[in-house]
Amino acid sequence: MTEKSLSQLRGRIEVWARELGFDQTGVADCDLSHVEQHLHDWLDQGWHGDMDFMAAHGTKRTRPPELVPGTRRVISVRMNYLPDDVTPANSVLDDPRRAYVARYAVGRDYHKVLRNRLEALAQKIRNEVGGFGYRVFTDSAPVMEVELANKAGLGWRGKHTLLLNRDAGSWFFLGEIYTNLDLPVDQPQTEHCGDCTRCMDICPTQAIIAPYRLDARRCISYLTIEHKGSIPVEFRTLIGNRIYGCDDCQLVCPWNRFAQKATLSDFDVRNGLDSSDLVSLFAWDEQMFDRNTRGSAIRRIGHERWLRNIACSLGNAVTSAEVVAALDSRADHPSALVREHVAWAIAQHLEAGNSVTDNLLAT
Repeated sequence: MTEKSLSQLRGRIEVWARELGFDQTGVADCDLSHVEQHLHDWLDQGWHGDMDFMAAHGTKRTRPPELVPGTRRVISVRMNYLPDDVTPANSVLDDPRRAYVARYAVGRDYHKVLRNRLEALAQKIRNEVGGFGYRVFTDSAPVMEVELANKAGLGWRGKHTLLLNRDAGSWFFLGEIYTNLDLPVDQPQTEHCGDCTRCMDICPTQAIIAPYRLDARRCISYLTIEHKGSIPVEFRTLIGNRIYGCDDCQLVCPWNRFAQKATLSDFDVRNGLDSSDLVSLFAWDEQMFDRNTRGSAIRRIGHERWLRNIACSLGNAVTSAEVVAALDSRADHPSALVREHVAWAIAQHLEAGNSVTDNLLAT
């Protein structure tokens, strides 16, 4: 294709992407050499915890043509996900009876939504140019999503390590199409965080150990989603009522005053997961968990870790007969992981010296 025809195609891709629900599109080249050493240093520090997949692919993460041979460009897209009808986050976080779920996970699983629409976008390109080499990604392979989105002009990396956009904040998903088409590239955005450290200061576990440096082992999102074992005792009280992920760093970011709501109904709240009470969620058996999380990103953690997380939050709840009875109902759970966190939670209420706890556990 000629340079002119590639430029015209780039414009059509922007239009098609908008029609498919994407809020912004950019194109990047494949040179990520400037971040390769940073990634190696992060892995060497062990800050990825037990996310072994972060270190499992050698240089494929920072060298797109090694992951998909023939790749010349990366089409990067973003899609707003904050539901219009979602309960205000702070009203949930301030109520220890209720469970906080990261706002990206209260609706349909974004992997499916973005992947299907990226495939549809690739099909539109195929209809225009004929056969071409490509592969779509949505947080599903060794892809440096934020760095590619930055190079494609979609935003800059904030100090919390998420992508920020001057017109949309950070409440959006990213997706990519690796392609062999020599499309014209966009220019990166400059950084606009300045001296602000609100995201670092607010982090309950101080996981953002320096600007642009995150120790995942301390991050509540990692602890409640990626981590498969026991939540370290030193972080359990700090988790509060966050049972799946954490949005604190986004909630305080000044750029999110420009955040835009989702336009797709896929991200609408399901099963009241934006403000459910902890005791009710803790009562879900495995079948109910599977049914209520079908099509949700939450399902990937499984029922055992679901109970682990909620037990931890119940340990942080205000002592009441209802809370203690809920914990006691899982005290003999078949899973050692669940039993451990239930025992810890019960001990938290016993230490409070509340007579309600003493009387209930004595019966």
